[in-house]
Amino acid sequence: MSDDGLVRCGWAIGDLYRDYHDNEWGRPLRDPVALFERLSLEAFQSGLSWLTILRKRENFRRAFDGFDIETVARYTDADVVRLMADESIVRNRAKIEATIANARAAADLGADDLSELLWSFAPAPRHVSLRPADPSEVPSATAESTAMARELKRRGFRFVGPTTAYALMQATGMVDDHLRSCFVAPITG
Repeated sequence: MSDDGLVRCGWAIGDLYRDYHDNEWGRPLRDPVALFERLSLEAFQSGLSWLTILRKRENFRRAFDGFDIETVARYTDADVVRLMADESIVRNRAKIEATIANARAAADLGADDLSELLWSFAPAPRHVSLRPADPSEVPSATAESTAMARELKRRGFRFVGPTTAYALMQATGMVDDHLRSCFVAPITG
């Protein structure tokens, strides 16, 4: 239990994590630009602490033009150079280039938009009694996230393995991995 008397998932320690947990993580998100941002940030997080990404989030938003899909899809080599010089974000060329490639792939979806594609892999919502009781019960990947990653790669997305896809599913409410003891009410999409 925290100082405000609420029971949260064990990782929600510190103001930044707690705010993210209480107000964003696991909340259904369907806006394509917001989903593209989360997909991009999950890719940048690979191999790093999520806290690092949260601390740099506003810098990422500024550097990547608010993660506007059409704008990022038009980035050139000059933008890669600009981003590699930006000390306020994670400067990893492969991740930067993947973000641009992913924007192009998302822009190419056309009528089959990013939200529709991603949410097509969401499992049926589960009752609160079926939420994990302990962090050890939370998987790092599932059959659905593996299928999502496979389909995204088929469509030209990069840095989207099953673990990244599952983290995206958790962050955007496609799955509800708040612990049973957590105060957050069951979330439905």
